[in-house]
Amino acid sequence: MYNPNASGANSTVAGNRLFVYEVEGLGQNQDAMSSPIRKSGRMTVTVPYNRMNAEMKRITRLGGKIVSIRPLNGGDGSSQAASANELQTDRASKPMTQAKPKAAKSSIPVNLYRPKNPFIGKCLSNEELVREGGTGRVRHLKFDLSGGDLRYLEGQSIGIIPPGEDDKGKPHKLRLYSIASTRHGDDNDDQTISLCVRELEYKNPDTGETVYGVCSRYLCELNAGDDVAITGPVGKEMLLPEDEHANIIMMATGTGIAPFRAFLWRMFKEQHEDYKFKGFAWLFFGIPYTANVLYKEELEELQAQFPDNFRLTYAISREQQNAEGGKMYLQHRIQENADEVWKLVQQPNTHAYICGLKGMEGGIDEGMSAAASKQDINWADYQKLLKKEHRWHVETY
Repeated sequence: MYNPNASGANSTVAGNRLFVYEVEGLGQNQDAMSSPIRKSGRMTVTVPYNRMNAEMKRITRLGGKIVSIRPLNGGDGSSQAASANELQTDRASKPMTQAKPKAAKSSIPVNLYRPKNPFIGKCLSNEELVREGGTGRVRHLKFDLSGGDLRYLEGQSIGIIPPGEDDKGKPHKLRLYSIASTRHGDDNDDQTISLCVRELEYKNPDTGETVYGVCSRYLCELNAGDDVAITGPVGKEMLLPEDEHANIIMMATGTGIAPFRAFLWRMFKEQHEDYKFKGFAWLFFGIPYTANVLYKEELEELQAQFPDNFRLTYAISREQQNAEGGKMYLQHRIQENADEVWKLVQQPNTHAYICGLKGMEGGIDEGMSAAASKQDINWADYQKLLKKEHRWHVETY
């Protein structure tokens, strides 16, 4: 894909507020809480604001999993509840949930190769991803990295420098593309890197002439054996968490699938010795036609093999209708499933990723806002919290 200070809680009203944790996975024993366990296997625990972090650690230590966190509405002065506005104000100074720290900077490779001295790789393969009946041209390209030191992580991007000069006689500038392979490459030998590239094509509004993207066309027409100038890698926003038990929500349109293909391979196909995913992954994928479902066989094979860990939801705009009878876009699928997504994002080990067209963000926010408002929570403020905790990741264009 192409990418273009808090005061002490004990001394404040917040310190007296109560929150309800819904927890699963705790047995009824002397170490567990005294609350009754429901038939569903879940229980609720009421926690003072100033004990929230400690209680999270305690629940985790006992083998429990926090399903959701919500403010306890109502109550007298000794167990004061949080109103929606007050809750958001307190969140700004202290998070309700704890995210795993981001990877140490030293472990993230960045700009190993720069434009003045790019890595020259070779094209190993160039395959069409759009099937008959689809629109546009999208290619899966694999490049050889042997002989260099170009390392990368899932969610990063690389730069491609197309040959030739622009209309001012200067060398073409690099274009960034999301990496579509895991750090070990499609061949699992640490020697390749892959991209998912759509050929940019549009009509000149003045002349009516068809114009093609300089770099995208160059890449789409590469042959096996051709050299390609590569820079990077770059990017830290879209990295996967190291937590093997995390919930990963992915929302993509078109070639925005690229980093999520890398995620899914890392999670399910590799099961590498240093990372064995045991969490839950949910991919929402928006495309115009079924024939435009990129990596369709791979995605559906993973869904069949890992039904308890991977959920796949398509939004096919030209073939499906939304609840109002209009075209089905990705944001409509999010709105349909917003209550489930909202429950997931309240869990401290959930990360959500958006990659693709910027226009889908508003619809996603609309759906999440409706779900959050059922608990008197302002989505915009909660989203800021998620971003602060590095659990809401966006890369759109």
